[in-house]
Amino acid sequence: MRKRGRLTALACVLAAIGSAGFAAEPSPAPDPERGKAVFAACKGCHQVGADARNGIGPHLDGLFGRKAGSLDGFAYSSAMRRHGTDGLKWDRKSLDTYLSDPQVMIPGTRMSFRGMEDAGARADLIAYLEKITVSTPASDPAPVEEHRAEIGSAAMGIAGDPAYGEYLASECLTCHQQSGRTDGIPSIVGWPREAFIRVIFEYKTNVRRHQVMQLMTANLGNEEIAALAAYFGGLDPQ
Repeated sequence: MRKRGRLTALACVLAAIGSAGFAAEPSPAPDPERGKAVFAACKGCHQVGADARNGIGPHLDGLFGRKAGSLDGFAYSSAMRRHGTDGLKWDRKSLDTYLSDPQVMIPGTRMSFRGMEDAGARADLIAYLEKITVSTPASDPAPVEEHRAEIGSAAMGIAGDPAYGEYLASECLTCHQQSGRTDGIPSIVGWPREAFIRVIFEYKTNVRRHQVMQLMTANLGNEEIAALAAYFGGLDPQ
C-alpha cells in the first residue's frame, strides 16, 4: 500500500510538471489599432474625437470618469440615469462589463447593441477609446460630410408637426416601443431630428439595408418624415 501511495504521489507530481509545460499563452495586449476597426460598427450611433457631437447615441468624448447618464443634451433612458445616480462611472472595468451585454448590466437601456462576446475585441475597443477620446469637445458644430448633407436636406429644412407625426407613428410603433425600451429592436425615442431624418433617408436610398424599413419608408414624403422626427424627438425615454 505504501508503494502504491508513493507511485500515486509521483504520478501527480509528473502530471503537474507536464501541465506546467503546456500552460496557455498569455492574451495579447490590447491594441488601439485593432480597436479602431472594432469601433467602425459603433460609428452609426456614436461620435468620438475633438468634434464629436450627440447623435443617435451620446458622443464619447471625456467618457472615462464620466458618470453614466450625465452628458448634457442627450435624452438618456431612466435606467441609465438611475445607474449614474447610484454611482456608476465609466472606466475600463465598467465598460468591459457593459459592452459584453448592455441589457444585462443596465436593464432598460436604449442601447440596442446585443453585446460583444470576444473579450479581446472589447479590450481593443476600450484601448482605442482611451486613446482617441478627449476631455473637451470643440465649441463649434462638427462639420457635416458633404454626402451626408445631401441626404434628407429638404426634410431637415421643415420644422415638422409633432401632432401629424403622432398620427403617422402607429406603423412605427408596431415594432418600436413608445417607452423607448429596445427588447431587440432599436429605440427611436428622443432621437435628434437630423439624425432621425438622415437614417430614414438612408433606408429610402439603400445606404442602410433592411427589407422591412425599406418598405416602410419608401412612400414617406419630406413633410411626413419631418413630422415623425418632431414627434419621436419630443418623446422622453422612460
